[in-house]
Amino acid sequence: MNEEYNDPAAVVNDSVNPVRNFSPAWFAVIMGTGILVTTSISYASYIPALRTVGQVLFYINAVLFALFLTPWIMRWLFYRKEALQDLNHPINANFYPTFPAAIVILGSNFMSIEKLFNVGLWMWVVGSAITVIFAFVVPYITFKGEHVTLDHISPALFIPPVALLVIPIVGNSLIGHFSGWADEWIIFANYFGLGAGFFIYLALLAVSMYRFIIHHPLPNVLAPTIWINLGPIGATILALYKLAPHGAGAANQSPIYLFGFLLWGFGVWWVGMAIMLTIHYIRRLKLPYAMSWWAFTFPLGAYVAASHAVGQVFSPLVDYMGLSLYFLLFALWTITLVNTIVHGAKGDLFRAR
Repeated sequence: MNEEYNDPAAVVNDSVNPVRNFSPAWFAVIMGTGILVTTSISYASYIPALRTVGQVLFYINAVLFALFLTPWIMRWLFYRKEALQDLNHPINANFYPTFPAAIVILGSNFMSIEKLFNVGLWMWVVGSAITVIFAFVVPYITFKGEHVTLDHISPALFIPPVALLVIPIVGNSLIGHFSGWADEWIIFANYFGLGAGFFIYLALLAVSMYRFIIHHPLPNVLAPTIWINLGPIGATILALYKLAPHGAGAANQSPIYLFGFLLWGFGVWWVGMAIMLTIHYIRRLKLPYAMSWWAFTFPLGAYVAASHAVGQVFSPLVDYMGLSLYFLLFALWTITLVNTIVHGAKGDLFRAR
């Protein structure tokens, strides 16, 4: 994001520069729209028109990705200082993995909608590789430094592990398409993403809960990140359910599905908590627009997709609940997109803060 959150080292500069001030959070737009594509296609079995909605959104998302890719690359080429400042920032750094995660998600849409397997394959390979790089670099910078305080702790910390969890959600469909070491590496990448992503999330969940309980509330610009917790919950369920059929050596896979159902139950509680806290911020503390609003989309979308998966295995009620949340997702995506367009046109999103 562009905000420095009262960082005393922040450089005040009101000039509009879409490249220099291009936020690493912009690719959350691709993630949020991509998961809306996926859930639209999934629930087309209930409402056929959603298939067309998903296809249209896919084409829009592909154009947006191409549009965002240019300033992202140019910033590293011509404004490396600013790009590195974000990478070393205790909050902004967590949004860098949205870039590779967006590549993987868009690649999945290419495979499922356009049936372009090779395009999706290479996007998965490239996106997964960059995801792994950021999965090490971002925590390394945090661990070796002394610049992180309790004020910087928020659910935005969950973004790097969520990006890891996206790897098996898409990569599971590649297992078995190759032989020898190629297939072995695909299997390794899938289970590395699931294992590392889930357990990093668990560790960071404890840290996040600690902040929520004993520290002052999140600043209102970060309030939407409360929804990010649904990301690793939904993504873990999807990864487990999609990898389970490939576990030929497992005698009984029902515990895997049951664990996913239990994790889904935790998500029900978090959906309620996220809604309550969001209403609290709107009524008491205000909720000004920021790029953090895109946290309303992908995490909820991942949970909607997980609800559909759980519902297919256990109960139609779960699936109907997911469908209800789909409409909430669509509403939040629409509101966030409109505000992004408005503030982007004004230049608000391209000013250094």
